Amino acid sequence: MTDKRTISAYTNRVAEYLNIPLPPEQLEARQDFVDVVGAGGYVLDLGSGPGSDSNFLMRQGLKVRALDATPAFVEHARENGVDAHLGTFEDVTETAEYDGVYASFSLLHAPRADFPRHLSAIHRALKPKGQLFLGMKLGTGEHRDDLDRYYTYYTEAEIEDALRNAGFTIDRAVHGIGKGLAGSYDGFILVFAHA
Repeated sequence: MTDKRTISAYTNRVAEYLNIPLPPEQLEARQDFVDVVGAGGYVLDLGSGPGSDSNFLMRQGLKVRALDATPAFVEHARENGVDAHLGTFEDVTETAEYDGVYASFSLLHAPRADFPRHLSAIHRALKPKGQLFLGMKLGTGEHRDDLDRYYTYYTEAEIEDALRNAGFTIDRAVHGIGKGLAGSYDGFILVFAHA
């Protein structure tokens, strides 16, 4: 994600972002990701934000590498003990490196045309049978929210097709509605898939 307006929106709202409560479906799914990967697993928190999820994953016994395009988020995560790196989805270049990739509401900031390529890179970066957690808002089209953040929306079928085309096997999906940083309530999907 390299959209400067989206990065700026996040840069100016680190404290607000940290105070957004996660919906119960997401809290449960985050723990399920930990359980599937297993203690000691090495995971990439892709689009890690200020590192809240990374810290949770670390407390549960996972080894975490965090990657985010917003410098203020990376700085905050590092100050809180996270192995955080400044980078974009383009920087996922590893091969069979991770036991899991946690992509919680990050890939929705990528242009639609790049989504298949990013999923393929994640698939390559995972070890065989490695676990992907993918959180996305549901909808159609591409637009900016009230904070000027760029979003690409997908239907459940589009997400499932893109995952299968990238080589993933879908294990299950959870649906919910949550209130985001912009204050709107949006339908979302949390997908568990493996390489």
